[in-house]
Amino acid sequence: MRIGPRYRQDTAKETMSSQPNTTTATAADTAAPGSAKSSALAGDGYFNRELSWLTFNERVLAEASNVRYPLLERLRFLSISGSNLDEFMMIRVAGLVGQAQRSIDKTSIDGRTPTQQLAAIRTKLAQLSALQQDIWRDLHGALALTDIHIADDERIKPAAHEWLEAFFLEEILPVITPQALDPAHPFPFVHNEGMGLLFTLTRDADQEQIIEMILIPTALPRYVRVPDAVTEAGEGGGARSGGGEAIYISIASLVQRYAKKLFPGFTIEGDGLFRVLRDSDIEIEEEAEDLVRTFRSAIQRRRRGQVIQLELEEDFDPKAEAILLEQLGVHEAAVIKTDGMIGIDGLAEIASEDRPDLKFDAYSPRYPERVREHDGDLFSAIKEKDILIHHPYESFEVVVDFIRQAAADPDVVAIKQTLYRAGTQSAVINALIEAAEAGISVTAVVELKARFDEEQNLKWATKLERAGVQVIYGFTDWKTHAKVAMVVRREEDGFRTYCHFGTGNYHPVTAKIYTDMSFFTADPKLGRDAAKMMNFVTGYVEPHGLELIAIAPLNLREEIYARIDTEIANAHKGKPAAIWMKCNQITDCGMIDRLYAASEAGVTVELVVRGICCLRPGVPGMSENIRVKSIIGRFLEHSRIYAFASGHAMPSADAAIFISSADLMGRNLDRRVESLIPILNRTVHDQMLQQVLLANMLDTEQSWWLHSDGSYSRVETDGKPFNCHRYFMTNPSLSGRGGALEAGAVPKLTLRKGRTV
Repeated sequence: MRIGPRYRQDTAKETMSSQPNTTTATAADTAAPGSAKSSALAGDGYFNRELSWLTFNERVLAEASNVRYPLLERLRFLSISGSNLDEFMMIRVAGLVGQAQRSIDKTSIDGRTPTQQLAAIRTKLAQLSALQQDIWRDLHGALALTDIHIADDERIKPAAHEWLEAFFLEEILPVITPQALDPAHPFPFVHNEGMGLLFTLTRDADQEQIIEMILIPTALPRYVRVPDAVTEAGEGGGARSGGGEAIYISIASLVQRYAKKLFPGFTIEGDGLFRVLRDSDIEIEEEAEDLVRTFRSAIQRRRRGQVIQLELEEDFDPKAEAILLEQLGVHEAAVIKTDGMIGIDGLAEIASEDRPDLKFDAYSPRYPERVREHDGDLFSAIKEKDILIHHPYESFEVVVDFIRQAAADPDVVAIKQTLYRAGTQSAVINALIEAAEAGISVTAVVELKARFDEEQNLKWATKLERAGVQVIYGFTDWKTHAKVAMVVRREEDGFRTYCHFGTGNYHPVTAKIYTDMSFFTADPKLGRDAAKMMNFVTGYVEPHGLELIAIAPLNLREEIYARIDTEIANAHKGKPAAIWMKCNQITDCGMIDRLYAASEAGVTVELVVRGICCLRPGVPGMSENIRVKSIIGRFLEHSRIYAFASGHAMPSADAAIFISSADLMGRNLDRRVESLIPILNRTVHDQMLQQVLLANMLDTEQSWWLHSDGSYSRVETDGKPFNCHRYFMTNPSLSGRGGALEAGAVPKLTLRKGRTV
């Protein structure tokens, strides 16, 4: 499928060099510029993107040391920091390596070449890796005190030894394959994120030394858990109630433990564990004739991408290491050696241990009372008044029910929906299939370019097509990242369009841990705009006469610029002027410069940016009126909300409020299909501003301030700590409460002294 030439000529291929890059600058880097414009031109007004991301992961890692958290939750944060770093290496570092190899010297907006960025990244990575191991050692000891053990020889009882040996012989030995590394045997392929063991052996018969490799199959779990019946020495085999021991051992350790059974007739001189990360980005040619076939081929190529990082144990045999470096084509700069754990991400398996006493208290999201008051009829509830759902505090089931009810409704004539990430078991996908099988016209825009979900999305596309769903793959160059679902229903007064607009994906798993907004409406203007946006994606029909929605890459950037410019004009007139924004990343230099201009004009700018922030706050003469905070806690902050004072003191009933699928990044604004939705309903507006945004501004317990030197520090307060996640877990939303509002008001928040009342 091709993109029409009219759009292709405006499309910049998303490359590492074309994107704004941020930095965790040192104090020495901070020279106060005379103006935002001169600062931007000099590169001093921005942080390097890659280093800023690494400081985000450092904040995630800090949660693994947060003593307020239960122990297994701390372990989960440690594993998340590991998987985050893996993806960073496979995508961002891989891109920089490619630029350096091709001698591309285009600098990032902070003035660094790819080679300079790689050098700074390697230094920071070494620090983070060492910190991960320190935290792991602390957690390892703390877990042992709670009877959760990652086994060593001292922990294994005779009964457990017997079970592990039997497990190795019956479950492991049949699926692993030793392979000699010599001229007679080709070097085996090591897949991305693959782990393996090298053994240095001496043949007893002739004392010849050989090296053998064993790759750990991906089909095996990272860890094996010794059954309770074994750890309890035969005292029953029922489910644990929290009183017994849990003993884990990694598959790699198990292979090392019983390696003699693999190599009879040899003396094992040494062994070592290694792990490989490869370039995992996918590049698609603009002229691809068959997008599905192209992606299937690209996924295969990704599995064989260039090796970006090789992790080794500290005492790895030098001879074996040399063989790995030569055969994998790895430069020594890409080697990380550790005396601790390899593959920190695998700790997620242990973090899932059934120990409620070591986890956050269970939380069940609420189902909106407004919908219950309509006997569960979503269309009746939405027709009466717009509804805002705040995930994960309110159930994602209401989104699934929206599609399910449409599929079962004989008056529904059409369903159209975008699908960026839907997970491996998606009730939304099944509902779309049911609708198609019921004879409803169903159109699904499946985004094949959703990174690391490409293969799953191909499977969903095939399943949907077989059921009769019209599957569209959108633009070749632009990802369709907007989250939109439309249901067209035949009613007494004609056809009515019901819409769902989201800030997050139609993904049942992430909806339980990501904070996102779901907005349901039957507003005819929004319905007409949504239809035009869908036609733009499915038929390249450029929308004209949009009434409310702004769409990237057409006019979303311009809409936000215009709103910022209005605040600047109001500040010049002496009117109240403020901008509140909540998003995941800010990297676009044009947007940053606009916010700098607002600061210079006297506009108060409050930003809640979870991850990368290229903007340098608090610099006199440039950004002294800008504050940036990052919230890291139990839930992953994911919603994008943009608010503008519009001449009134914030928070105000007259403020302009928008939700969006887009972060303030060049790729979102210029190279993706995104939506910016105005919130006009008074109840929904109040919930968005007076609850969601204000609570984020007031949070002290999970928040970090970004300083002008690029460092972050935890927010401190002299008053009572405020946790926005806890607030939302204990207080229903406004728009979803319905008649329940009569039972008592939601505790009101105020900016006074940064405290709640």
